[in-house]
Amino acid sequence: MFRTRLISGIVLVAIALALIIPGGPVLLAGLLVISVIGMFELYRATGLIAKDAPEGPAIAGFAGAVAMYVLLLAHQEEYLMVCAALTTCALLAVYVFSWPKVKASGVATALFGMFYVAVMLSYIYQTRSLPGGQFLVWLIFFCSWGSDTCAYCVGMLIGKHKMSPKLSPKKSIEGAIGGVAGAALLGSLYVWIVRGGMPEGFQVYYGAIICASGALISIVGDLAASAIKREHKIKDYGNLIPGHGGILDRFDSVIITAPIIWLLSKLLLGA
Repeated sequence: MFRTRLISGIVLVAIALALIIPGGPVLLAGLLVISVIGMFELYRATGLIAKDAPEGPAIAGFAGAVAMYVLLLAHQEEYLMVCAALTTCALLAVYVFSWPKVKASGVATALFGMFYVAVMLSYIYQTRSLPGGQFLVWLIFFCSWGSDTCAYCVGMLIGKHKMSPKLSPKKSIEGAIGGVAGAALLGSLYVWIVRGGMPEGFQVYYGAIICASGALISIVGDLAASAIKREHKIKDYGNLIPGHGGILDRFDSVIITAPIIWLLSKLLLGA
């Protein structure tokens, strides 16, 4: 299992490099594919996509996600909220004209899935588009995947106090602290190494602040993804990534940290 996870991890890093280094339409297209797969996994887990389920809400959710990414490609970010509003209107229309086959819970799930997966993942692209974004964007992965690794190692060594016994029995408070501290260290070290490529005025300790904050938030993302799985009695969202599960199993912390890193980067840069 460890070998499989390691190989899959290497492949994921290679894919991340292939998408993030060129950025632009290449990155956006890659994120759209990942988002659609992630939304499909969530919709399937929650029963929105099932053999006898009405197709309307899921189709509207996918269409809204695609429309948002097209707007980002066209640099029309000011229309994103209008797009979200129109998607909501479309979902309400599906609800009205398909009632009672379509339930309000299905409409809410479709909208939630679009925001939770597609919109939040889009902040990887938006962070990449900031000044110095080709370097800033990697902080998202240091504070999510990096903190996961540090938390796992610390938890295995000294973890004694369970953080959330019902949702994730293997996670410990000591591991969480180790993950946050490890992410802060990785972030500051990374910024120091690539300091020549960072935006002017971006201090080394900014990396620690951003990654520590992101690591704290990533704990919520990880546990939230686990809560959804437990509520719907599934082990993994899928099996697309050998040894890891589905897209949401691997990107659960990235999803929630991407908007935070984008926001903190803009605040610290005064943009």
